[in-house]
Amino acid sequence: MSHDRAAQAFREFVAVVQALRTPETGCPWDLEQTHQTLRPYIIEEAYEVLDAIDRADDRALREELGDLLLQVVLHAQLAADRGAFTIADVIADITAKMVRRHPHVFGAKSVSGSAEVVRNWADIKAAEKRERGDARDAARDEYGRVPASMPALLRAQQLGGIAAKRFGESEGPGEAELMERALALSSRERMEQMLGELLFSLCQAARRIGISAEDSLRGANERFIAECREQAKEQQP
Repeated sequence: MSHDRAAQAFREFVAVVQALRTPETGCPWDLEQTHQTLRPYIIEEAYEVLDAIDRADDRALREELGDLLLQVVLHAQLAADRGAFTIADVIADITAKMVRRHPHVFGAKSVSGSAEVVRNWADIKAAEKRERGDARDAARDEYGRVPASMPALLRAQQLGGIAAKRFGESEGPGEAELMERALALSSRERMEQMLGELLFSLCQAARRIGISAEDSLRGANERFIAECREQAKEQQP
């Protein structure tokens, strides 16, 4: 698809969403929606995109990406309706961010590989926050900026990565043995299989004793954050 055709298709789609949200002539359901009522749908659509990817189903992926795009445009339209921002603002912001965070593509900087790209991204992101004195993050540390609404398992990995950068890698109970078993396997696929089976077994153990595995890990995440913050305080001069 050419840039012109893509731009025209997007304009037509935005116009459809605007029509759905037009008072008196729009759709009653769409007119009733708020950012809060739409929360479950954006999560649901994201997971359906992942399912299509896992099934290598291009037809389904095309459809699910459209459903996810609807959520983005609809949220932007809700914001426009209350005078906060528009979809054009969203696009302009992400375009500027991509250019700014890829100086090796849009500037003169050179990189040795993807690992350096990731490091540069993190450095540029941190510099941006310092420069604008981001009020959103003024009262939050790195742990607080990992969304609490994120699935507990994904959040646990991100929190662990933050802590590892600050304090170095540390091993929990049984982790050394688990790492040894995983590394002894012949392939990444076998490692993923072993870890998946272990996680599945833990979930079934939680089910049998009447405990929510998700809530249990959420609690562990919060305790981990508290411990990291306490450790950071102890290291302060």
